[in-house]
Amino acid sequence: MLRLNNFNRLVRPTLQIVGVRSNSEIHHPPGNEPAIPVYVPRLQEDIKLKKARLVYQSRKRGMLENGLVLSTFAKKYLDTFNEKQLALYDELINLPSNDWDLYYWAIGMKPTPAEFNHEIMDLLKTHVRNDDRQSRIVQPDLY
Repeated sequence: MLRLNNFNRLVRPTLQIVGVRSNSEIHHPPGNEPAIPVYVPRLQEDIKLKKARLVYQSRKRGMLENGLVLSTFAKKYLDTFNEKQLALYDELINLPSNDWDLYYWAIGMKPTPAEFNHEIMDLLKTHVRNDDRQSRIVQPDLY
């Protein structure tokens, strides 16, 4: 219940937990979340199939910001990549277990780890800067 104090501001009463003396006494059940799948490079994958998979994975990130950034990046550059560049891009979007890390590296909010600091990341950072001020509020059409 809320009440007014002497200065006519709302004050919340202090919440008291009865029967628990410290955080160490709180029961934390084990998580039942599925494990993050281990990245397995696809060494003998057909290049056309690899590009199609990377387009799909660039679009379906589970995070709108990366979906927009990576789908527009893939639309612009993926067809020009050689096999080495495709492998670097594949690792870049599939190895980090946290999409927010990838986003923060791309926008320059966090330093990029050495294993991801390569030509494709540099190209992605340039793309994110959007020097020509393209509208990127929707993902590009697939075809």
